[in-house]
Amino acid sequence: MTTKASNESQDKVIADFWFDPLCPWAWMTSRWMLEVEKVRPVQVRWHVMSLSVLNENRLDELPEGYRELLATGWAPVRVVTAAQQLHGDEVVGELYTAMGTRFHNRGEGATREAIAGALKDVGLPESLLDFADSDKYDEELRASHKEGIDLVGQEVGTPVIAVPGADGEQIAFFGPVVTPAPQGEAAAKLWDGTLLVASTPGFYEIKRTRTQDPDFSNLA
Repeated sequence: MTTKASNESQDKVIADFWFDPLCPWAWMTSRWMLEVEKVRPVQVRWHVMSLSVLNENRLDELPEGYRELLATGWAPVRVVTAAQQLHGDEVVGELYTAMGTRFHNRGEGATREAIAGALKDVGLPESLLDFADSDKYDEELRASHKEGIDLVGQEVGTPVIAVPGADGEQIAFFGPVVTPAPQGEAAAKLWDGTLLVASTPGFYEIKRTRTQDPDFSNLA
């Protein structure tokens, strides 16, 4: 017997979302996607990617401050990957929310204390923090990263979003980069517009200079 809930889930468009917990802009976009789930028949499926992996072969070209930031980026994404491997895909979104709330909304940063607090927030064992300095699941981390970045190319960052296209092929794009995270009908309009431009053959880029930092004031 098929339940009403399962039918509703099957009717939704799956939006695959690749994130690095370190990135405040990916965090902003992820909160927008949770709004999109409320106003459009969309279900987000969460995956890890890593700015540390993306930039590991070009560290000499980067400013010292950004190199230091990337060095801290291994811990949270490794912990999320370990949680996924040991406790299932369903914990990824919840753990990302817990980490992002602490890292960004509360301004705790990607510290070991914040990661431990996030694990506790979602009821996962604090022992997962041991994987922050372990490469045990780096193969799985890199595979997830590659899956997302291969859809859009090496010249972008996080987040990456992919949805099924009308022709069966995936529509994938980096971003959108937006602040604050749109809510309600504004979230729906941005989703519709993003899909419209991303699904246009030969379309590659819209961009303008960022004039403000991420604004988390409307996030819980």
